[in-house]
Amino acid sequence: MKDIRVAAVVCRAAVGDAEGNLARMAEWVQRAGERDAGIVVFPEMSITGYAAADGHEIAEPIPGPAADRVCGWAKTHGMIVLAGLAEQDPTGRIYASHLVAFPDGSWDIYRKLHIGPPEKRRFTAGNAVPLFTAAGATFGIQLCYDAHFPELTTLMALDGADIVFMPHASPRGTPREKFDSWMRHLTARAFDNGLFVIAANQVGENGRGLIFPGVAVAIGPDGQVMDRLLCEADDMLVVDLPGADLEAVRSHRMRYFLPNRRPELLRRLAGATPPRSQD
Repeated sequence: MKDIRVAAVVCRAAVGDAEGNLARMAEWVQRAGERDAGIVVFPEMSITGYAAADGHEIAEPIPGPAADRVCGWAKTHGMIVLAGLAEQDPTGRIYASHLVAFPDGSWDIYRKLHIGPPEKRRFTAGNAVPLFTAAGATFGIQLCYDAHFPELTTLMALDGADIVFMPHASPRGTPREKFDSWMRHLTARAFDNGLFVIAANQVGENGRGLIFPGVAVAIGPDGQVMDRLLCEADDMLVVDLPGADLEAVRSHRMRYFLPNRRPELLRRLAGATPPRSQD
C-alpha cells in the first residue's frame, strides 16, 4: 500500500433533508481537499439521514441527482469520496448503501450486509463483499452493524484489503461512551487482520428523535489507536496511513496472523447457528 491521507468526517445528517446534508458535506469535501486528503469518508446515510423505519420515504436512486453531486466532488477535488444514503433500486428495494466516487468519474456501491434488527422491516441486505482499489490502496467498507461480524473483516483481509472504512449511524450515549464501546471490537478487527480501520459516526439530532454522539477513530494494523475525535458538532479527523506500518505487521512472523489460519477447522462456520438463550 502507498502512503495515503484520509479524512473522516463527523457530521449531522437530518432525515429527509438531502439538500441541506449535501451542502454541509460539500464544505467538508472542500476542507479535506485543502488538507490534501486522498480519501474522505462520511458517516452511514450522511446524505439521506438515518431512519430505520422510513427507508422508502427518504431513499435516493443510484445513479441519481445526489450521487451525481458526490461524483462531481470527486472529480473536482481529485479524491475518493465515500458517502452514505438510503438507496432505492429499480425494483423498489431499499438498501443502506455507501457510494464510492472516484476522481475519474466512475463510481461503485457497497450495500450493507448485516441489517440490524430495527432496520429489517424496511431495508434489504446486500449480498456482495466488494473491495475497491485506487490511490495505491485496496479498501473495503462496512456499515455500522456489519462491524460486529469478525468473519467479514477477515474475508476482506484475505481478499487483499489494506483499509476497512466503517461509517456509522450509531445513536445514544456520549462521545466518550461511544468511543469506549467501539474499542471493544474495532481494535480487534484491525489487530487480528493486520489492516487499518477508519470509523466515523453521525453527530447531533436527526430530526426524528435520535441523537448521535460524534466520534471518529483511526486504528493501525497493530490494533493501536492512531488518532481519535470525540465531538458534539460537525468536525473532521485527518490522518496519514503509512504503507510502512502495514508492512511492519505483515512481514512479522508473530504479529501477522492470517498466514497461519487453519480454514479447514472453520468450515462449520458457514452453516452454524448460535445456541438459543435460556429463559
